[in-house]
Amino acid sequence: MDLLVLLVLAVVVIVLIVSLVTLSSKLSQVKTLQEQNQASSTELIRSSQELDRRVTDNMTAMHQLMDTKLDQVREVVDQKLTTTLQAQTKQTDERIAQLDARFDAFQRRVDENMKTTSQASTEQLGKVRETVDKQLSDMRKENEAKLELMRQTVDEKLQKTLDERMTQSFQRVSTQLEQVHQGLGEMRGLAEGVGDLKKVLSGVKTRGIVGEIQLGAILRDILSPEQYEENVATVSGSSERVEFAVKLPGESGETVWLPIDSKFPGDTYEHLVDAINAGNEEAIAAAKKGLETRIKVEAKDISTKYIAPPETTNFAILFLPFEGLYAEVVSQTGLLEQLQREYRVNVCGPSTMAALLNSLQMGFQSVAIQKHADEIQKVLSAVKTEFETYQAQLEKAQKQIRTAETTIDKILTTRTKAMNRKLRGVTALESLEDAQSTLGLVEGSVEDQEDDE
Repeated sequence: MDLLVLLVLAVVVIVLIVSLVTLSSKLSQVKTLQEQNQASSTELIRSSQELDRRVTDNMTAMHQLMDTKLDQVREVVDQKLTTTLQAQTKQTDERIAQLDARFDAFQRRVDENMKTTSQASTEQLGKVRETVDKQLSDMRKENEAKLELMRQTVDEKLQKTLDERMTQSFQRVSTQLEQVHQGLGEMRGLAEGVGDLKKVLSGVKTRGIVGEIQLGAILRDILSPEQYEENVATVSGSSERVEFAVKLPGESGETVWLPIDSKFPGDTYEHLVDAINAGNEEAIAAAKKGLETRIKVEAKDISTKYIAPPETTNFAILFLPFEGLYAEVVSQTGLLEQLQREYRVNVCGPSTMAALLNSLQMGFQSVAIQKHADEIQKVLSAVKTEFETYQAQLEKAQKQIRTAETTIDKILTTRTKAMNRKLRGVTALESLEDAQSTLGLVEGSVEDQEDDE
């Protein structure tokens, strides 16, 4: 075992020794190569320096040679340029001399032509001036004559127009004066009418008649005569009759009356208007209080006499015939609500009465439509049935029309073409009259046939 270890160690030692020998030989070779490289580098540097020196010498020699050649070329070019410039200067001088001579000759010709042209132009201008002066003189005379004629015509037309305008103005003024005179007469009549109206309205009964007439006119304009009546006893067994009552349909078909009575407290309203015009606050307050009291009295009277459900509605209408009076009543705070609550009376003026009646008219129409709804349904059912029959007849007629159209198209195309093919060999008559005579289509006979038809 020890021997084997010694052998292994010996082998390792031998390998190391061989490796060292090899390494030393390699190192010596490397050192030799380094020395060779250093020698080569030194030789290359020396060669490069020698080459630079030679190139520098050659460049210096070439520069010197080029400078010499350039000097020579410069001298030759200068000589040639000098010669060429001298020759061109000489030619230029000669040409300038020729041009000067030609220009002098041309200037002489131009001067001669200018003199000739100036003389001719002067003569022509003189002739033209004489002609123009003559024409201007003639035109001036002609224009003066025309202007004079125009002035006379304008004066005549102005005088005629002025006379007509003055006549029309006087006529218009006279007409307007007559109209003013008539207006003054109408104003006098109107003033007398206003005085008469004031006298008429001064009576209580007369004022009531005015309000009744106006209320009746409004009812006649909006409702039909069957929808209202005059002087109606709305309460059974009572002798009190309201001026107007509108017929309303009840639930069982009976008539329910809507009482409408017109009131016109003219004295109270006149006191209020006078107080407002005077600007007296105390008088205005007192007059308004008096108007309020009077309206309450009238509402109570209507409620007591004319309201009796179910024969009547549970309210009545108090009609005021003037918008100003109605506006004053409406302006009283809480008055309308108190009248509705305590007396079941609504106050209406002319405009609000018309609106209320229009609303009632629409209600009447709705009721009439409901009554006739069954009849309308029957008529619509009959129309629907008849419409189906009508539609079937129309479809049948449409088919017949299409069949006739197809037949006519065949006649116009197929038959006409066939007849034309057969008639191609036939020679046509030259005269239309001969053709009509041959076919029996003389104008007289044609007219007779048309008359017979």
